[in-house]
Amino acid sequence: MKTTTPMIPHSYPTYTRPEEAEAVDCGIIKALLLSTDGNYVLTCGSDKSLKLWSVSRGTLLKTYTGHGYEVLDVDRYDNSQLCSCSSDKTVILWDVVSGQVTLESRSHYFFVIQAPLIWTVRCWDTRSRRMEPIQILDEARDGISSLKVSEHELLTGELYHTHEAMRTCPITCVCFSRDGQCTLSSSLDSTVRLLDKSSGEMLGEYSGHVNKDYKLDCCLSDKDTRVLSWSEDGHVYFWDLVEGSLTLKLPVGKAVVQSLSFHPTEPRLLTAMEGRVQVWGAEPEDAAVE
Repeated sequence: MKTTTPMIPHSYPTYTRPEEAEAVDCGIIKALLLSTDGNYVLTCGSDKSLKLWSVSRGTLLKTYTGHGYEVLDVDRYDNSQLCSCSSDKTVILWDVVSGQVTLESRSHYFFVIQAPLIWTVRCWDTRSRRMEPIQILDEARDGISSLKVSEHELLTGELYHTHEAMRTCPITCVCFSRDGQCTLSSSLDSTVRLLDKSSGEMLGEYSGHVNKDYKLDCCLSDKDTRVLSWSEDGHVYFWDLVEGSLTLKLPVGKAVVQSLSFHPTEPRLLTAMEGRVQVWGAEPEDAAVE
């Protein structure tokens, strides 16, 4: 994992290329997840494990093993438990402190899975430890490619969708805005779209990056002022949320980036590309401009 030292910004923060930190073989990283306070990050991927890191120090704190094949995604169940899914068709609930498996399901349906060609979202009551779902949501018209969970809402993206502006463009990633009023989605027409959550009204479109072949992440900055998306050219693109203008094109590497996450309270960005996690930081925006 890599950490960073800041640089002087221009009109928007300029994110630095991180310095080397602790070297640990992570395999190919499929997803990363920041803790709610932004102090820790979880990674998962081709080495069949989950790894917990310190964001500030870049050091490995704990490894969770139990899956038989690559781990595709991870999410928080609550402050004491994690939930992960794997290509081995298992979903595992972990105790954060001990690293022990508290529940394992052999079904390949679960509320944290982001699996194309699955047309339903299935929810389980983990307290009962029963494997039968307590609820099945079957309103999707095509395969579900992305899913996000808030306190009381589920947001899904489909390969086919009915919104007029995106009717022929498969969605690859969805997320909520920080204030919970909007949704953000990326699709295979190289466009990121901001929608009003209640009305479905299109509020903004953001383009200039390349997203035609891969499932790439998008997100919003800590204050919902900027829209971010990976690009197949190895950059992270930043747009002004209101104006829609491209404000920063951050070079990360030559490969396709797998995942990204913005710090919940600070101007810091985490990216995952192949076997590297990088933390990008910025000076305050009122610093001197070179």
